[in-house]
Amino acid sequence: MTFIQIIIVILNFAGALAIFLFGMKLMSEGLQKFAGNKMRSVLGKVTGSPIRGILTGALVTTAIQSSSATTVMVVSFVNAGLLTLTGAVAVIMGANIGTTVTAWIITLFGLGESTSAFSLPMFLGAISLIFMFLKRDRIKSIGEFIMGLALLLIGMGFLQKAMPNLEEYPNFLHALATLSDFGFWSILIFVAIGALLTCLVQASAAMMAITLVMCYNGWIGFDAAVALVMGQNIGTTITANLAAMVANTNGKKAARSHLVFNLIGVILTLIFYRPVLNIIADFTVGMMGSNPYVAVGADGYSPQAIPLALSIFHTFFNVVNTIILAFFIPLILKIVDWMVKEKPEDLEDVFKLKYISGNWMNTSELNLQAAEKEIEEFSKRVLRMFTFLPNLRTAKDDEEFNDTVARISKYEEITDRMEMEISNYLTHVSTNELSDKGSHRISSMLRIVDNLESIGDSIYQVAITRKNKRETEVHFDQHLNDNIDHMTQLVWKAMNIMDNNLRGDYDHIDMTSANEAEAAINQYRDELRSEYVDAIKEGVYDYSIGSLYSSLFALYEKIGDYVINVSEAIGVKFKDSK
Repeated sequence: MTFIQIIIVILNFAGALAIFLFGMKLMSEGLQKFAGNKMRSVLGKVTGSPIRGILTGALVTTAIQSSSATTVMVVSFVNAGLLTLTGAVAVIMGANIGTTVTAWIITLFGLGESTSAFSLPMFLGAISLIFMFLKRDRIKSIGEFIMGLALLLIGMGFLQKAMPNLEEYPNFLHALATLSDFGFWSILIFVAIGALLTCLVQASAAMMAITLVMCYNGWIGFDAAVALVMGQNIGTTITANLAAMVANTNGKKAARSHLVFNLIGVILTLIFYRPVLNIIADFTVGMMGSNPYVAVGADGYSPQAIPLALSIFHTFFNVVNTIILAFFIPLILKIVDWMVKEKPEDLEDVFKLKYISGNWMNTSELNLQAAEKEIEEFSKRVLRMFTFLPNLRTAKDDEEFNDTVARISKYEEITDRMEMEISNYLTHVSTNELSDKGSHRISSMLRIVDNLESIGDSIYQVAITRKNKRETEVHFDQHLNDNIDHMTQLVWKAMNIMDNNLRGDYDHIDMTSANEAEAAINQYRDELRSEYVDAIKEGVYDYSIGSLYSSLFALYEKIGDYVINVSEAIGVKFKDSK
């Protein structure tokens, strides 16, 4: 291979990886826009237990003929907060079972390439256009999700094609046969080779086909072939880990769990390697009368024996390991937690309810306490979201500015979903028998979460206004910037008082400070409005500057209104619940 050919291979691989990652990103974003609470609820039911999760993973992988696509989608679900890590591990286990169907197809119907690998992405792309041409945003999000999946599959296909076809290098493949003379070390070597080549080829099915060719030609024996298949199970995890490059911490953990599960499965199989292979060999003899251990040219040799035995082993390996490791999902998650350290900002940027779930407690009071705790977390996110706003003015370049807008947008989606989740939870709790005190508490908490969500919406509107200002190249002078900064400080003070009221003893909320902060915001808004009107009349600045300036201080004042509503709702809740 010449230097130019090597460069072309690298560029093709990089381009294929870019398509793959963009498809992952588009699929994840479309999912987050559309799914919301309903999809999370459905997935929660489907994957609520390890058995259902395993069955789901097996059925989906069998349907789409790609464990890599399934695990990438799992990473996407976890990244979007629609699937728990426990459910993700179960689905990934099931995906390993579903992928054995591919091996059987190769064994039974030959080593030719399936045309469905080309038609399915095109079909998905065509279907996505139907949704994208519709007017409703939620429907368009379905189209984005489907288009992302199509691009993901196309990217996977290009990744496979971007690497040289190893079947065109018989000398290299033949050299592998010389590695079979080192006893058990040869097994470990072939496991490593299988993992490495699968990482390069980006398709365990393709590596299975190559392995079958080597067996059929007598280049490697049954032992080495099984070791290659185990290595392929490790190597195929690279796809989900590539997808997790653009995922959050939980998405990365889901990808790592795929690797950990397959590594543990390989280790367990290596411990019982010889007995397992003897069982597979006996089973193969029973099915077709040929032993996969028989060497080429010897009496009783059948070129179909090893391919059949490998397919049996592949199924046996994944099914048995899944049955065993399904009982150790918590241990796998602990290992993954050790591998992927969570950063504070990652914890904040992922949607995750901490105190409430679908398991309702018998005591309504405890349910309400859990909701109050979740509301405190809601307030914490809103305050964190507000701290991003100053960076929109001080951003050094477009990249930093756009990253901040994107993060605010992410938080806005989180606040929408938190409001939905907590409200649904409170509505469900209200169907139980409650005292008058409990009923008043629920009504007040519903009002609180509604206003917290409105604060998030208003913060997002400030970001959009700042974005419009930047795109239209409207510039404020130092005086106007100082005025907005002072308004920001007043609102920030009011938000902290609100947060303290939510976190403190509801018997002693500080309504005096809350009202004083609100009055200060309103008074300053009036001063800015009066000054703004005079400036427009005198032509101090043009209409485009004045319009954006007035919109900004009005939005900050609007945030202040929602902030005082929260404290008032707390006070009403306490007063009515006495």
